[in-house]
Amino acid sequence: MSSTSAGLLQAGLLLALLAAVYRPFGGYMARVYTDRGHRRVERALYRLFRVDPDTEQRWSVYAAALLAFSFVSILVLYLLQRLQGLLPLSLGRGAVEPGIAFNTAVSFVTNTNWQSSVPEDVMGHLVQMAGLTVQNFLSAAVGMAVAVALVRGLVRTGTDRIGNLWVDLTRGVVRILLPIAAVGAVVLVALGVTMSLSAGVDVTGVDGARHTIALAPTASQEIIKVLGTNGGGVFNANSAHPFENPDAVTNLLEIFLLLVVPVCLTRTFGVMVRDTRQGHLLVAVMGALWAVMLAVAWWAESHPNGPAHLLAGGALEGKETRFGIPSSVLFAISTTGTSTGAVNSWHDGFTGLGGGMTLLNILYGEVAPGGAGAGLYGILVLAVIAVFLAGLMVGRTPEYLGKKLGRAQVTAAAVAILAMPATVLLGTGAALALPAELDAALTNTGPHGLSEVLYAYASAANNNGSAFAGLTVTSPFFQSTLGIAMLVGRFVPILAVLALAGSLAAQKRVEPGPGSLPTHGPLFGVLLGGTIVLVAALTFFPALALGPFAEALA
Repeated sequence: MSSTSAGLLQAGLLLALLAAVYRPFGGYMARVYTDRGHRRVERALYRLFRVDPDTEQRWSVYAAALLAFSFVSILVLYLLQRLQGLLPLSLGRGAVEPGIAFNTAVSFVTNTNWQSSVPEDVMGHLVQMAGLTVQNFLSAAVGMAVAVALVRGLVRTGTDRIGNLWVDLTRGVVRILLPIAAVGAVVLVALGVTMSLSAGVDVTGVDGARHTIALAPTASQEIIKVLGTNGGGVFNANSAHPFENPDAVTNLLEIFLLLVVPVCLTRTFGVMVRDTRQGHLLVAVMGALWAVMLAVAWWAESHPNGPAHLLAGGALEGKETRFGIPSSVLFAISTTGTSTGAVNSWHDGFTGLGGGMTLLNILYGEVAPGGAGAGLYGILVLAVIAVFLAGLMVGRTPEYLGKKLGRAQVTAAAVAILAMPATVLLGTGAALALPAELDAALTNTGPHGLSEVLYAYASAANNNGSAFAGLTVTSPFFQSTLGIAMLVGRFVPILAVLALAGSLAAQKRVEPGPGSLPTHGPLFGVLLGGTIVLVAALTFFPALALGPFAEALA
């Protein structure tokens, strides 16, 4: 079987698996977040933390609780790293350097999972399990909670309550993420992913030299790394490492897992708003963007324009031979289309056009299909903008799902979509204005060097976490600015989304009239998809033209 046929078979199988679970899993998540009852383990947690699960919160209280929880999470994870030398299972590794500890704490709490160190050399097993793995669950549950709060804002009328953060957070972990992760980790172990508390195994190479191959409790972190659209690997090579991703079967399973929650949340949305057509439209737009990016990147990697690539029959640099071009591109587009950031190939080794597609996929705002929760609330914000633009075209007050979109709603949506571009461009500009920092950090110059810097800040501000890997970011400047980009890119849009949810929930429902724009048909799908592309194109085209597109044309 040719690599193209194998790649098409994998893509088809992936879509079939997602289609099979779309309805039952999406419906299950809707029931989780609308259930009025509480399970015994949940009640125990509420009593432990003195939470009244039957009391709902205004959007401002919901947001304050989320910020407080995230701040405490950053502090705890930072302290775990700084005190590592005093903890069991530290494997003799001392305290993590302050800059790396800060960057890592911010990264994992914001669902970015950017790693500016070699984890198998820096992190002990306890920090990996009690710190990083726990945050993989919690940061994903936070994103899902925010998405559900926005959906409640669209559903409810005449109220200032959008739910209870602690209930949403607990249910996301206990009822959704944890059960799947428990089963999935066992499956990964059965498929060859390692699970060990040993520091490593000593081996003798063919040259007679002795080496130590690092080991870790990989499967338990690998499963939530992809399921929660996190992306931080136990090993520096991430999902290109055979202990994390042994073969084509685990590769396909990991791609399925990183897509399943964002994709099925559109079904959850449709069920909660009592119109499943709305969810179908969102998943169709997400799927169309994903398919176009996949096709272009696959073509670019299979038909490169460099002499070495032409002789090799494709752009094989930085790709694992056990995956090849199709599986590498499928993984890359899926992981940059979500906020996962995991990699099974070296994005820095992609062609100019192929690497540009991974970068553009991030710059869309990670809505194809986006991260756990973040993809749904991201595309709903863009739907608000699309409805507003349509209202301007026909000269009437825009409405979405029976809610009028006035100045307050559009302002909140605008803040949510502009925070990321401002952070990316300001961060990239600041780095480019410091030649001394670039000389020490960059391994490439010209368009590719610009792409590496732009990709770093795009990945941080979009809470993706992947990297071109040609940029060394261990200096205080990059550690701090990328950390700030993660914080702004995560929490400014969340605050704007929660404010939007509160303003929508307070409104009375408006019955659709003759001039109302149907938001479940193909016309609105084209308008929404065009808005996503247009916002990214107008904002980032000059930077993309100077970076990956210039490299592709060279």
